[in-house]
Amino acid sequence: QAPAAPPAPAEKPAEAPAPAAAPAPAPTPAPAAQAPAPAAAPAPAAAPPAQAPAPQAAPAAQAPAPQAPAVQTPAASSNGSSTEGPNYVTPLVRKLAAEHQVDLNAVQGTGVGGRIRKQDVISAAEAKKAAAAAPAAAPAAAAAPAASISPLRGTTEKMSRIRKAIASHMVNSLKVSAQLTTVVEVDVTEIAKLRNAKKAEFEAREGTKLSFLPFFALAAIDALKQYPKLNASIDEEKGEITYHAAEHLGIAVDVERGLMVPVVHNAGDLNIAGLAKKIADLADRTRNNKVTPDEMAGGTFTITNTGSRGALFDTPILNQPQVGMLGTGAVVKRPVVITHPELGETIAIRQMVYLALTYDHRLVDGADAARYLTAVKQRLEEAQFDV
Repeated sequence: QAPAAPPAPAEKPAEAPAPAAAPAPAPTPAPAAQAPAPAAAPAPAAAPPAQAPAPQAAPAAQAPAPQAPAVQTPAASSNGSSTEGPNYVTPLVRKLAAEHQVDLNAVQGTGVGGRIRKQDVISAAEAKKAAAAAPAAAPAAAAAPAASISPLRGTTEKMSRIRKAIASHMVNSLKVSAQLTTVVEVDVTEIAKLRNAKKAEFEAREGTKLSFLPFFALAAIDALKQYPKLNASIDEEKGEITYHAAEHLGIAVDVERGLMVPVVHNAGDLNIAGLAKKIADLADRTRNNKVTPDEMAGGTFTITNTGSRGALFDTPILNQPQVGMLGTGAVVKRPVVITHPELGETIAIRQMVYLALTYDHRLVDGADAARYLTAVKQRLEEAQFDV
């Protein structure tokens, strides 16, 4: 019977693990209660092994505790459900982010402690829209390669005989005369209507197209008859001024060789149809180098139509010994204040053109130039032409 006594104390150590597991529930109540259950099974075999797992179980249960915030931190960032820490997101901000399809993970908060504010979401949404719009604008740059590259780039060549003559003539013109330019704006809407109504019939009858140029030419010629100072020439050596009896109209023509000025002689005797056909014929033969020397000489006044190349206006250089040259710009639609018979002053879309008159101040004063241009303007705006 003496040996039977020892087993009784053996049962008491088996109860020891239960209190040992009690401290574990303090940090994490649920896991601590479960951790001792597997550890208690080996306790009957021997007390020491039962005690060895006990200290290991406690650290194991405590180890996850400091890691728990690390696991929760990204969760709050992803769904905004956390109510603590620097990544706290209000329901209003979450709703706003959902409406604009903004990923809160990609938003840098500017609030206290790095919190994401309403303005942060709005800024992110605007940046997203701007980024989406950028590719749409990019194709515009693709048009750049369409520009052709001239073979003249990086080359040197001798001036042609014609280019030398033009250069000398232009420089000499500026040296011998006092040139300046006056500009007026003309409403050619009524001429445009007339032209559109008659151009098909005109081309079928006359065999040439009806452009604005014959109208400009006829108005300029009629005004020259009224103001002969612009249809004159100066001979400084003789000290004489000649007022010409006829209007010989030079027409500047852009050709590959340079600017050429064939002349419509006795242009004052021609109507719209006569001017249109003569100008078209001279321009065509000039481009094909078929004009005669006589057709290139004797001009008393010149028109240069830079509007045919899109220019609004320019300041022409006089063709010596002439004292006047009229530059006609591009005809463009613009909003203009007009006086309507029923509405009074109102804004309307009108077809407008700039006329630039360069004149020699040695003979023509500014008032003379203004009177001449005003006469041309009135003639064009009245639009009383037989077509």
